[in-house]
Amino acid sequence: MKRFVDITLSLFGLLILWPFLLIIAVLILFDSKGGVFFKQTRVGNNNVDFLLYKFRTMVIGAEQKGQITVGDKDNRITRTGYFLRKYKLDELPQLLNVLKGDMSIVGPRPEVRKYVDMYTIEQKKVLQVLPGLTDYASIEYANENMLLAGVGDWEKVYVEQIMPDKLRLNLKYIEEKSLMTDLKIIFKTIAKII
Repeated sequence: MKRFVDITLSLFGLLILWPFLLIIAVLILFDSKGGVFFKQTRVGNNNVDFLLYKFRTMVIGAEQKGQITVGDKDNRITRTGYFLRKYKLDELPQLLNVLKGDMSIVGPRPEVRKYVDMYTIEQKKVLQVLPGLTDYASIEYANENMLLAGVGDWEKVYVEQIMPDKLRLNLKYIEEKSLMTDLKIIFKTIAKII
């Protein structure tokens, strides 16, 4: 049932939003050098890597200077990218990941391998479900980059404080997983963005 809902919602979303997605693509191309999409390897269901799609919001080569964005004044972010990130529009291409079956609409956000390799055995339970576009942790940490702004050793804070709490929320989702929980998270996510 969940897969049927994922296919239906992602296909509907792509069909309805395609003119808007095209406008975003053109804005990205005019704003800075590089392609429209940012592709990154993330860890998915059963600890298997997949390629996650986003609209490119940063200058080319930005990933070599760090994988986590800190603050809203990160000089790697383009003008268009700042707007896309603020309203989470850079995440829309992940509807393709949902359609492909790499992701679900709701589920734990997929992480990069570097941080997944730090998970405890208990935390690795989040890899037993498809990762998603949104979850409890996405709502709670919608402004994660602002939380890390001005922190000296931001990676230490992320690994020791933020990541464990996000994983706690991910495990809570797995325990409560149902269609009603998914709907609740979808509506809370929309409210948070608005």
